[in-house]
Amino acid sequence: MNSREGSMRLQLFTRKRMAVLLTLPLAAGAWLAGLPSQASATGASTPAAVLGYLHQISGNHVISGVHNKEPLSNPSQYTAQAHSLTGKWPGLWGGELGFTATDVANRQTMINQAKTEWANGSLVNLTWHMCRPDVATCDFQSGPDPINGSHLSDSEWSQLITDGSALNTDYKRKLDTAVPYFQQLKDAGVPVLFRPQHEMNQGWAWWGGRPGANGSAKLFQITHDYLESKGLNNIIWVWNVKDIDGGASSVSDYYPGDAYVDVASLDPWQHGWPSTEWYQAIQNVAHGKPISLAEVGTVPSPSQLASQPQWTWFMIWADYLTSSNSPAGLQATFNSSRVLSQGQFTVPGGGTTPPTGGSHTGAITGVGGKCVDVAGGSSTNGTAVQLYDCNNSTAQTWTVGTDGTIRALGKCLDVTGQGTANGTKIQLWDCNGSGAQQWQAQTNGQLKNPQSGRYLDDPGGSTTNSTRLQIWDSNTNPWQIWHLPA
Repeated sequence: MNSREGSMRLQLFTRKRMAVLLTLPLAAGAWLAGLPSQASATGASTPAAVLGYLHQISGNHVISGVHNKEPLSNPSQYTAQAHSLTGKWPGLWGGELGFTATDVANRQTMINQAKTEWANGSLVNLTWHMCRPDVATCDFQSGPDPINGSHLSDSEWSQLITDGSALNTDYKRKLDTAVPYFQQLKDAGVPVLFRPQHEMNQGWAWWGGRPGANGSAKLFQITHDYLESKGLNNIIWVWNVKDIDGGASSVSDYYPGDAYVDVASLDPWQHGWPSTEWYQAIQNVAHGKPISLAEVGTVPSPSQLASQPQWTWFMIWADYLTSSNSPAGLQATFNSSRVLSQGQFTVPGGGTTPPTGGSHTGAITGVGGKCVDVAGGSSTNGTAVQLYDCNNSTAQTWTVGTDGTIRALGKCLDVTGQGTANGTKIQLWDCNGSGAQQWQAQTNGQLKNPQSGRYLDDPGGSTTNSTRLQIWDSNTNPWQIWHLPA
């Protein structure tokens, strides 16, 4: 960290301490005057909590971000430039795992900065311009870029995706070099937005330009499975393509599958801002998952962001911050009421458990910021419990009791027929002390029904009003994350 940045960080720390003293306590995920509540430093969290938050802001807010490319010895130089130009610290910090020998040797410096940025209240995003698997370190032209010999032949690609082959083993050894750094972030409670094999629908890099089940998407799957086998459950998997001409219709040829992707993202380098076709293509392939602008050169204008409201973050690419943007343009976007920078949002700390000291009453919110709701406000036994726009009605006012029940309109949240199977619907019923009406808040934000061993679930993560809730096996999807009244 350079002296100028250190000075600015000290000012930020002082300002944020004052913000903590002046900010009234708010329930997790609460909104104040249409904006998320003010944040203090971010504590330990989970991928599910971050994804749940991205679902909440999708359609109404977007997080600002800036990438910090090499050298890794100065891993926040562009973030500091953004602050000097706009007066705000970006809400997302982007880092690079590096490919030159010097940068690989400075990974610890970069990881230390990632932990600092998270603690200050920013999301952490990592990109990796990886050398080909059988090369330890490289420069850009001889490494990721295929022009000077890094391209893999079809035969080499077949080896790469074949378990146990020499190139496959080389690739996993290269992944092993990053494992200790991901582990440090896991130990610090930092979920990482990781974007491997970015822009995979274009052949500029050795990993890209191969459609189909055994193409670039297969390498993404291998990467996912290998790092998860190392116990790295703090990774949020960001899949990424570029807006190449005529390529929107073939996006699905590069998609690894819903089980492998948490966020679908686009780099609009070709046209600067996504066409309607590309915006729709990313939403189509995402299947309800959050979407983002993983790299931009020119900062999106407030009107552009309003026209495509589902993007959850944008990340300006390093030196393009000054080479392709004016201070006035940056300031207009960073000061937009739609844009969230550091200190303007709080990522939930892995979910909200009921506070001690008696029962608590208020709304229960889930994916998309929607509220748990009794259909039609009816107190009739068997009335469906659903997800609906929050409206402060009695049908959305729940009391989380010390006896394990969750009550509204004088009745209890109940698993229909005391069922235990996946997909059993949730209803309102007379409180009767049965196991179908017992709920345990988990530290990761889930609500467990001990009798069935399953969890309160929003089917498919739908944010459509009147989506009826159910129980389902525990998973890491954001639609099992619930924020209880404080």
